[in-house]
Amino acid sequence: MLNVIKVIASETSLSSDQVQNALNLLSEGATIPFIARYRKEKTDSLDEIQLRYIWEKYNYLTELEKRKQVILEAINSQNKLTGELKNKIESCLQKTELEDLYLPYKPKRRTRATMAREKGLEPLAQLIKSLNQPLAQPLPLIEEAQKYIAQELQVKTVEDALNGASDILAEEVSEKAELRAYLREYLIKEGIFISKIKSEYPEGSTKYEMYRNFQAKVKKIAPHNILALFRGEVEGILTINIDFDESFILSYLATQEIQTKNTQIKQFYQQIIKDAFNRLIKPSLIREIRTDRKNWADLESIKTFEINLKELLLSPPAGMKPTLAIDPGFRTGCKVAILSETGQFLEYTAIFPHTGAEKRKEAAIIVKNLLQKYQIELIAIGNGTASRETDQFILEIIHNLDHKPIKVIVNESGASIYSASDLARKEFPELDVTVRGAISIGRRLQDPLAELVKIDPKSIGVGQYQHDVDQKLLKKKLEETVESCVNYVGVDLNTASSALLAFVSGITPTIANNIVEYRNNNGVFQTRKQLLKVSKLGAKAFEQAAGFLRIRGGENPLDNTAVHPESYPLVQAIATSLNLPLSKITQVNSQLQNINLEQFVTDTIGLPTLKDVITELEKPGRDPREEFKYAIFKEGVTEIRDLIEGMILEGVVTNVVNFGAFVDIGVHQDGLVHISQLANYFINDPKEIVKVGQVIQVKILEVNEKLKRISLSMKDV
Repeated sequence: MLNVIKVIASETSLSSDQVQNALNLLSEGATIPFIARYRKEKTDSLDEIQLRYIWEKYNYLTELEKRKQVILEAINSQNKLTGELKNKIESCLQKTELEDLYLPYKPKRRTRATMAREKGLEPLAQLIKSLNQPLAQPLPLIEEAQKYIAQELQVKTVEDALNGASDILAEEVSEKAELRAYLREYLIKEGIFISKIKSEYPEGSTKYEMYRNFQAKVKKIAPHNILALFRGEVEGILTINIDFDESFILSYLATQEIQTKNTQIKQFYQQIIKDAFNRLIKPSLIREIRTDRKNWADLESIKTFEINLKELLLSPPAGMKPTLAIDPGFRTGCKVAILSETGQFLEYTAIFPHTGAEKRKEAAIIVKNLLQKYQIELIAIGNGTASRETDQFILEIIHNLDHKPIKVIVNESGASIYSASDLARKEFPELDVTVRGAISIGRRLQDPLAELVKIDPKSIGVGQYQHDVDQKLLKKKLEETVESCVNYVGVDLNTASSALLAFVSGITPTIANNIVEYRNNNGVFQTRKQLLKVSKLGAKAFEQAAGFLRIRGGENPLDNTAVHPESYPLVQAIATSLNLPLSKITQVNSQLQNINLEQFVTDTIGLPTLKDVITELEKPGRDPREEFKYAIFKEGVTEIRDLIEGMILEGVVTNVVNFGAFVDIGVHQDGLVHISQLANYFINDPKEIVKVGQVIQVKILEVNEKLKRISLSMKDV
């Protein structure tokens, strides 16, 4: 059987020890963020991507090995397991290849071939097969077939007998693993997806117009095209076929299967081959290829979603500062929430700046008073209805202030879903959903990561065909992305919500709730060690979680760093070598940089950990996210009708897809920078140029107000 460790090591160009150690740690319950950050000596510094691949490949190969055992036992029970077949099965690395080998022995429903065998036509089929040999002596086929006529078995004529034998031989041809593998590869390389819109849908009547007469090579079709085609097919609008050169395939099969020069047998086999391909091979391979391309498109789309989500979650925070948050509206007014520098909800009011001059004056007085009362430093305005009008209103208010708060329009995708969620009801049971929405908008500006983890990632608006892809895989991958981001940044133990804590390495939702409950009952945590007093948080959970949790202003300065408690004795040794108290160790950067780390290397602590520790001590409690930036939308450009071709605007990237990037330029409708307009040179992937949350300059290429389409360019801007 396969040596799974060696297979993974070979495929990843890693050592067997690296793979084995990583798998040992994972099987012992260590999380991937923990291993990547705190077990570098064990894995020789494998990163999260490598660790996840190793784990997924291990699970795939383990499942493959289990399937092999089932198949070997099944074939052996039929007394058909040869040494050669056993070796082929045991050396398989792909499930498709394995199932091809098993196909001839797999229990089947009642096929035309099985019915022919029931009629006693197997010997005739094998006779014909023997005649398909270069040196076979010719026999009169009609006379041989007459011997198998049996009225009681419904073999009434020579034609019945020959048709039954043909069915048996066609099934044998269709089940040959090497033929299926070749044809599968040929169809992937040379096949062409062709789609058409059904005749009952006139031109311009559907959103699938580009697929009316669409063609794309199977191997080159873009993921978004596949997902769109299949969605259109499910909706009954599109028909999809895979076109290919059938004559080439039949010719190839003939060269592989026909060995005789006997004209009669040759012609008979040509019919067998045609039947085998059209009736048996073609339908199953087309299904396989469609499934394969769909799975591939799912993976590619999920990868794009993962990258976009990561960029969004790691958006630079404006900082924990007093914040005035506004959920804009026209007739129903603007909901205003005040948040403290810790994100605590302080006050709510509604203002109506867009319903007449008097109401606007009243609203201005209310906002000015709130700005002064709470010493507001940030103003967050949701980007929904009335966003730009509210932005202008706020601009008028702060224009003459000596200390102007930073005003930012915040993407509110998913805020309404959070507002109506069980989590929001639990967090703010006495507040209306609209107030919760305003709070969410404000907190997104203060710390995007802490707030966005409360929302189902699919609702954040950075995906592509997210409802069409494998939902189980999507959920798994997005949860991994959130987990990775949360642990990369670290979490303030004394302010984090249970939703945020639940993504910390080693912490389950139950433990997260228990941490919050302990905090509420006993006050803020003073040390990381206090975590061990939390219900259900044992030694293993503490090991996994402690390094990712921060305590600002606690008893031990190391508790506000990514230094793991298991390394505290090491830091104490470093402090002693510098003749410093532990409390001063984070204040002597120059001395830390000159330390000879080799003297602190032990059997368990190597240079990777030592370097990480020094880095943390040099910048304790640092936030690894980039510096906060925000887009300033052009005054006077608030609606799509205000756009003029050639206009240069600042905007923020809201979504990156395979064919380009969507950009919010402040007109309630995102514009598209097509991949061809992202740069002055050819690029394969938009993610090479832009990322979600990035502030960019764009030029208006074309505006279609009726269809609400805005074409943008980043070239020569």
